[in-house]
Amino acid sequence: MKGLIATASLLLCAQASASVPHPFGIHDLVMLERVSDPQISPDGKRVAWQVRETDYENNKGRNGIWTIELGNPKAQAARLTDAAANATAPRWSADGGAIYYQDKGQIWRLPAAGKGAALQASDLALDINAYKFSADGKQVLLSIDTWPDCGKDDDPIACTKKHNDDKAKSKASGRVYDKLFVRHWDTWADGSRSQLYIAAVDANGKIGAPKLLTRGIDGDVPSKPFGGDDEFSFSPDGKSVYFSVRIAGTSEPWSTNFDIYSVPADASAAPKNLTAANKAWDTAPVPSADGKTLYYLAMKRPTFEADRFGIMALDLASGATREIDPQWDRSAGGLKLSADGKTLFATADDNGEHPLFAIDIATGKVSKLAGDGSIHEYSVHGNDIVFSRTTLKTPADLFRVAAKGGKATELTNQNSTKMAFVDTGAFEPFTFKGANGDSVQGWLVKPAGFDKAKKYPVAFLIHGGPQGAFGNDWSYRWNPQTYAGQGFAVVMVNFHGSTGYGQAFTDAISGDWGGKPLEDLQKGWAAALEKYTFLDGGRACALGASYGGYMVYWIAGKWNQPWKCLVDHDGVFDNRMMGYSTEELWFSEWENKGTPWDKPENYEKFNPVNHIKDWRVPMLVIHSEKDFRIPVEQGLAAFTALQRRGIPSELLTFPDENHWVLKPQNSVLWHDTVNAWLKRWTAQ
Repeated sequence: MKGLIATASLLLCAQASASVPHPFGIHDLVMLERVSDPQISPDGKRVAWQVRETDYENNKGRNGIWTIELGNPKAQAARLTDAAANATAPRWSADGGAIYYQDKGQIWRLPAAGKGAALQASDLALDINAYKFSADGKQVLLSIDTWPDCGKDDDPIACTKKHNDDKAKSKASGRVYDKLFVRHWDTWADGSRSQLYIAAVDANGKIGAPKLLTRGIDGDVPSKPFGGDDEFSFSPDGKSVYFSVRIAGTSEPWSTNFDIYSVPADASAAPKNLTAANKAWDTAPVPSADGKTLYYLAMKRPTFEADRFGIMALDLASGATREIDPQWDRSAGGLKLSADGKTLFATADDNGEHPLFAIDIATGKVSKLAGDGSIHEYSVHGNDIVFSRTTLKTPADLFRVAAKGGKATELTNQNSTKMAFVDTGAFEPFTFKGANGDSVQGWLVKPAGFDKAKKYPVAFLIHGGPQGAFGNDWSYRWNPQTYAGQGFAVVMVNFHGSTGYGQAFTDAISGDWGGKPLEDLQKGWAAALEKYTFLDGGRACALGASYGGYMVYWIAGKWNQPWKCLVDHDGVFDNRMMGYSTEELWFSEWENKGTPWDKPENYEKFNPVNHIKDWRVPMLVIHSEKDFRIPVEQGLAAFTALQRRGIPSELLTFPDENHWVLKPQNSVLWHDTVNAWLKRWTAQ
């Protein structure tokens, strides 16, 4: 930790010596503390949460658990866990006397008062992926990667440990596969499955021997690579367990058919599929307080990962289902139940923000509880909700709001010292008429230290997804403030396909990647130039990642006139090859309305590789070697085309990063390289 402390101290000293705040930059971004996962105590008097700090010298993050008293305006946040720990996922004991957390692959228990050493609650031969306690705290669900063939063994964990040890001793490195996924996101498949186990918790908080609940389930609980503990839950009485899983078989890479299963907590019967009738995505089971109803999220269209998530109610006795919110044209997430059982809470993209909503279960009426930015994780207890919120100018902090609504109050200011020494750019949304005459929203971020008498070069950012959006939110990867701090104005357009403007708007991009979205970008650029006279349209560069990277390659051949330079991060260069080499085939096949051999014309209609002869603009290509979503060969091929055509170009690649650049020093190199490229080509 000495390196972290020294780096942070030097940074703060340098900032404090400045007479005025300095423009926000990448070194500021990577050193910010990241607030997440708030959890209100059982008595409602405290909240615990996770904070990620940056150990820059060792090129990684380190996590700790913090708490603060609720209802006391003079309360100060305090760190509970030792600085040497890497503590994540705080969870209160049922009596509120202790806090559990994860570290070193196991679960630990610490007195909530902060007095006393942390005790190891679990001692398993394998790492724990995720966990959740029953309401009475006497049982805990554990997700553990085990070998499928060990599911028939009395002790699958010991069996898997032996299998792993034997495998490690072998000198042969080859692997034989007979089905996809061969690799997923950034990891080659090793044959294991994330399975759900249950264990008893004794009076001292020690976790006993786990028992397999998902025996016979060929799938991962939670889902890989980003699933969490919201994908499984206990019934209120602790006698049943619900979980969401996609049965793998041989069709997993082109299926989004997740179903919700129930299983007795004593593992006395096999898991039962509760949502088999729906061939699309069912997830996030939340039992009612009386245990008679199961609420969950469901899509309607199989193989479409960006379909709208509706909120469903399942009568567990009859099996009847109904959609609670059919009139709400938003896709819900983060589902939780109110204390009185009459209201469900959810977050959703909504017109450039990500607010918290309350949904009346009886009527389906939706009310906004809190907004003014993007609300991420939250916790509910009685009449209290504690949530994390970000904006385009502020990283996450915790806020408190009444479950019935009202003004939100700030609980923490985790980055106040660091943000006090930086100058960020003001922001505002703007709208214009895009493709089909539809209203389209964009965002403008002014340069730090803005002077209305000056003209500024422009960074034109294009978001990925493509079913995503730029919003009033904070990012640690594509943060417009890092460009504003370099003296650029930033323009961002939420083109057709973006989320938060109704499902029809989101659907509009499928099968039309280079059509309406390009028209929106062109009209948005024109609208921004007309509205904001300080934009220097002759000194502008376009940048994008993932689908945004695809669009950079597309505009390189179809709309290259305005741009002095281009930056492409992990973009799709050859759409046909993408259909054969990406891992989640459902995405490519939905977007192109079929497979590359059944619908080759769809893969070629908007394929950037077919327009290389029209490329002319200098381009920086960035592509990482562990990106299995859009494999690195896509970036290498684009760089080859640029070099062969004699177009000024550079290639930046990271052997240890995936579709995202996550390591602090890699992030600094990424931003320094991009900023140097922008300045080189927009210099007056």
